[in-house]
Amino acid sequence: MKFLITGANGQLGQELQKLLRERALDFVAFDSKQLDITNRVAVLAAFEKEQPDVVFHAAAYTKVDLAEDEGRELNWQVNVDGTKNVADAAKQYGAKLVAVSTDYVFDGTKNNDYVETDAVSPQNAYGRAKLAGELAVTESGADAYIVRTSWVFGEFGNNFVYTMQRLADTHPKLTVVNDQLGRPTWTRTLAEFMLHLITVKANYGIYHLSNEGTTTWFDFAREILKDTDVEVAPVTSAEFPQKAYRPRHSVMSLEKAEATGFEILNWREALEAFLIGLNVSDEK
Repeated sequence: MKFLITGANGQLGQELQKLLRERALDFVAFDSKQLDITNRVAVLAAFEKEQPDVVFHAAAYTKVDLAEDEGRELNWQVNVDGTKNVADAAKQYGAKLVAVSTDYVFDGTKNNDYVETDAVSPQNAYGRAKLAGELAVTESGADAYIVRTSWVFGEFGNNFVYTMQRLADTHPKLTVVNDQLGRPTWTRTLAEFMLHLITVKANYGIYHLSNEGTTTWFDFAREILKDTDVEVAPVTSAEFPQKAYRPRHSVMSLEKAEATGFEILNWREALEAFLIGLNVSDEK
């Protein structure tokens, strides 16, 4: 079985490569310079050459605030047009597709967990583009999984954990939003689930995947910095304005994912395992 990964330089793309290497699985990975997914001819040519059995579509435009203005066009080109090109190629060449989406397809007004069949209503440009990308996958007719995730952190790339650690090096006190509720997701957990779907031949469709447990950004930050002397103080979203709307309640149900037989770590355990791994790497 041969895998093709898009978004090779992203935090998930690099995690997927690490996982597939560990499992001694055959794969090819393309970053945006090696394969411009917005170029339909280039995408079809890559699929023609590589003949993948499985595609992990991790390429995405993820600058949520910039997507509201100067990045609006690129957001749509990558997350919609690019995803359509990858999905259509997967259909044409008979490859199974695992595409990654976001909790931002929801408006954040539900009081309990969002399930896969809940009505979608994205409230920012990024969420609207990712939803249109989901529809492109579905409409392609490819054998596909759409995995919605949230609050992603991991070893590679930029993410909330690294941001908090960097700020803690130069600030004795940090203020973090405490009125947005969600589930953090370790890239390792997400990558393992994507491979798990293929391995167990789960039913195609939409799945929600993050780590177990819910938290706010404030409590997430406190956990990240619990072994430091930095003070972490809560603020409201109104006190920390951002261009793009963020859902207030962004908790997605994990029942469907767990029903496939996949065991999901609690986010605190995932964070601890991630940080221990970082420390081991630093010591080498």
